[in-house]
Amino acid sequence: MALQGPEELGEQVEEPEDLDDQDASISPAEEITLPPVPGGDEETEEALLLPWDRFSTWLHCICVVGFDLELGQAVEVIYPHHSKLSEKEKTSICYLSFPDSNSGCLGDTQFCFRFRQGSNRKSSLSCFLETSDRDAPPCLKREQGHYYGYVYFRQVRDKSLKRGYFQKSLVLISKLPYVTFFHSLLKIMAPAYFEKQEPCLEAACNDVDRWPTPHPGRILLLPIMGVVIKVRIPTCYDKPGTSQLVQSTQSDSLVSIVLPTIHEVDLFSCFYPVFFHIQMLWELVLLGEAIVVMAPSPAESSDTVLALVSCISPLRYCSDFRPYFTIHDNEFKEYTTRTQAPPSVILGVTNPFFAKTLQHWPHIIRIGDMKQTGEMAKQTKVKKLKNLKTLDSKPGVYTAYKPYLNKDEEIIKQLQKGVQQKRPSAAQNAILRRYFLELTQSFIIPLERYVASLMPLQKSISPWKSPPQLRPFIQQDFMKTLEKAGPQLTSRLKGDWIGLYRHFLKSPNFDGWFRNRRREMTQKLEALHLEALCEEDLEQRIQKHTEVETVDLVLKLKDKLSQAEREQLPVRPGTLAKLKAHIEAVILALPEDLQGILHKPSTP
Repeated sequence: MALQGPEELGEQVEEPEDLDDQDASISPAEEITLPPVPGGDEETEEALLLPWDRFSTWLHCICVVGFDLELGQAVEVIYPHHSKLSEKEKTSICYLSFPDSNSGCLGDTQFCFRFRQGSNRKSSLSCFLETSDRDAPPCLKREQGHYYGYVYFRQVRDKSLKRGYFQKSLVLISKLPYVTFFHSLLKIMAPAYFEKQEPCLEAACNDVDRWPTPHPGRILLLPIMGVVIKVRIPTCYDKPGTSQLVQSTQSDSLVSIVLPTIHEVDLFSCFYPVFFHIQMLWELVLLGEAIVVMAPSPAESSDTVLALVSCISPLRYCSDFRPYFTIHDNEFKEYTTRTQAPPSVILGVTNPFFAKTLQHWPHIIRIGDMKQTGEMAKQTKVKKLKNLKTLDSKPGVYTAYKPYLNKDEEIIKQLQKGVQQKRPSAAQNAILRRYFLELTQSFIIPLERYVASLMPLQKSISPWKSPPQLRPFIQQDFMKTLEKAGPQLTSRLKGDWIGLYRHFLKSPNFDGWFRNRRREMTQKLEALHLEALCEEDLEQRIQKHTEVETVDLVLKLKDKLSQAEREQLPVRPGTLAKLKAHIEAVILALPEDLQGILHKPSTP
């Protein structure tokens, strides 16, 4: 990910308010189509989008999954009809869209799941999506090898059916982790679908295909079935822990629902049954440990897994996680084998069968009914795992893990006081989210500081030499910096921070974070190299070279320009235009036959 886009793209995402105020007199909700941000390449790109392209930037497809007495669960309908799903993907969707029979979910239930993409199909929109994804926070980037399934499941008694129950799920399949947004969308779509059936889905799909694309930084008005949802897609430049949604009186009369967040779950509600252990859970997630969440329903399972993954934000959780996992899952054998250590994955399960199958896992979180208001669970040691034969076991954290950091009693007392004083759940959630954010930032700042020191000095960048390389990350050198510039500068917590860092440096989360930072810094070096070239007098320099050497130089510079545009290098505004002008001036100084050759577009 580039730190900023090039001049042509970087300026548009800085104007999120424009969309909101652009048209004060908008036609009825089902006709709203907000224009793209004016000016620049983004407007051109959106103008070139074909029918169903806009839909594809939000959703892969919409599925209806029903229950057949002879076939079992089956995908009955896929919208739009041209959407492609492999048989393996359809099977995954079928099994993951229904709660386990033991869950007893009567009425309406919402939850989400995540599954591997069955085939490596390349989207025709891939370049466009990369551009829109560029400024997204790490945790909100599109999934590369997985889909999310957002489910609205209805189960009601119906004596006219052989089974005695009506059972059906409406499922949104997407690459976007916008859990709060898609659940809100389903609350509008699903009841209408269950009443009016397929024509309703067709109308909803057409509405989505008129939406603006989900570019970070924009405030969007999204019409769906006569309702207008107002959202803002966060950017990686937002201050962590703040909501950037701007209220606008001009369009408030048209807006039915304003979502303050598109992706955050209620952390306090999810962790309530085990909140004495929140700090230990943060360590386990940070270190990429194998965790299984055993819950009574898919809703509680998926919410808890998503809460775990988000508790280390703004750090991205880089291992696999399955908010709802069943015995029919394609990875069931891979993830439950006893022939090797459990993988770095967080699984959410509801089937009692898993209490036996996964009892060898090192960390098991048992979640009870989240509506409970009674006594909160105390930690249970791993030696009692032999008693964890069913999902009726008491809520708690079953593990032999010894935390590196001393327990923070202050946050526990603060939350306990909130429970006693009946503090609103939203306030408790805000306190807990802020606590996790500050803890993660205290941990990551020393790493950021050390990695920044690996960057070569700007004066070492010469326009006529290759950009210098980043210095290597040396664990021992990093550890030495912790004595004077460690987390103790920003965190009151005591404990074995050194041991926590040693463990973290071996984890998938560190690997993913460092790969991303190294890529950003390498691109920054390339950008500085381009800027240095722009300051050179190329016309004067070529006077000392032969025609062959000059042509070679022009070709190399054109390659660098193409790379800068392709990778959206974070160059200063005007740099690319200035370099193009320099190159053109050099070409015009050459004989006409060579000019013709050099003006031909280079093949990618």
